[in-house]
Amino acid sequence: MNEVDTVRHLDESAHDSESRTSDVRVAVTADALAVEPIIDWATIPRCGAVVTFTGVVREYSKDSTGLRADGVVAIDYQSYESVARARLFEIAEAAQQRWPDIGRIALLHRTGSVAVGEASVLVCVSAGHRVDAFLAAQFCIDIVKASVPVWKLEQRETAQSWVETGVQIESVEQAASQWSPVTCGAAS
Repeated sequence: MNEVDTVRHLDESAHDSESRTSDVRVAVTADALAVEPIIDWATIPRCGAVVTFTGVVREYSKDSTGLRADGVVAIDYQSYESVARARLFEIAEAAQQRWPDIGRIALLHRTGSVAVGEASVLVCVSAGHRVDAFLAAQFCIDIVKASVPVWKLEQRETAQSWVETGVQIESVEQAASQWSPVTCGAAS
């Protein structure tokens, strides 16, 4: 996989907020997403829960009116990579502030052509307890969808079309302030 970004490597025994940046990994990459190495990295002794979310390209999509469109064979992901990486870091930081029990967070997004059945996005969160890990993972994927500049060009055997999500890209702060586990992510 291409280089996975971390902000800086600091003394992990320190407990101030800056030391938490070594507990974050983000990447925007054309390479396949390897789930197991990220789970291994996120698994640390003080955390009893590791939750992953893997977004996978499926064989259909839904348009802005909810109608199903079959025949997707791949999605070409395009991104404003430097902004996408910065936003992924912001999302991880926002999650750390909401759930101080978080151990590690990885947020990885593919670019380029991703075939049906392949992973396009990976969120992995470890925490002391499952509730924090589940909520933080849901928060992360919901805010990724709302604030990270990634666009999807669906490929079908005979045509291609840009996905209109109906979501205007928001700042991480704005998206996070509106987030609720009950209302977000329902139709993704």
